[in-house]
Amino acid sequence: MVLAPPRPAREVIWHDLECGAYRADLPLWRELAAAVQPGSPPASILEVGAGTGRVALDLARRGHRVTALDLQPALLGALGERAVASPLETVCADARIFALTRRDYAVCLAPMQTIQLLGGPTGRAAFLDRARAHLRPGGLLACAIVTELEVFDATAEEDGPLSETVRVEGTTYVSRAVRVSVDRCRIRIERERSVLAPKHGAQTADPLREHDIVELDRLTASGLLREGRDAGLSPDGTRSIPATEDHVGSVVVMLRA
Repeated sequence: MVLAPPRPAREVIWHDLECGAYRADLPLWRELAAAVQPGSPPASILEVGAGTGRVALDLARRGHRVTALDLQPALLGALGERAVASPLETVCADARIFALTRRDYAVCLAPMQTIQLLGGPTGRAAFLDRARAHLRPGGLLACAIVTELEVFDATAEEDGPLSETVRVEGTTYVSRAVRVSVDRCRIRIERERSVLAPKHGAQTADPLREHDIVELDRLTASGLLREGRDAGLSPDGTRSIPATEDHVGSVVVMLRA
């Protein structure tokens, strides 16, 4: 008897649905990893905020030695299951206080606004200190940030993004961004999530609904470069990731240990 694999945890399904299809930043992460020292052994890379492995798996499959760090064990569990035969290890830890045995990473990546989820300047300073401590001399820290988002309120009958939908073992999961608001310190992104169970006969269960809120610290590239200098890192410029039909563009701030 062959047992079917268990259904992924709900947080894994939401993460894959809302983040997993994003690809616009992958060429830059590949470029930064490959440029460490052409002709040398594969780069040792630390990814912070790795989630279910969108970036980490892509780099590991290209031969790089990747450590994937995230605070959510369910996401890392899914990543570990997907990392069969890849040179990848996972670490469950807070980006502001992690302490790893290895302190010679060539590259530390923080994709998809991870650094804007750390609780303001104090949280970012703690992360920048930890990143510097784990990079080899001259090692690169690259952090993606979003500086502005288009404000909208689909709950007030304004147009908003289309829903994202996935079907897992007969259950349909739907996520839709319904509001983006901005104040002096934060960007607030609100989503409505729905889970619709399979139909049994003529009966369809009412969907389960939840309201998800993500708050990003407002941050500029110049501000992050300044914070990096305060943490003992050297500014190394910025790169741009273009917008796509479904995602805004972002700026990648680069700092050297």
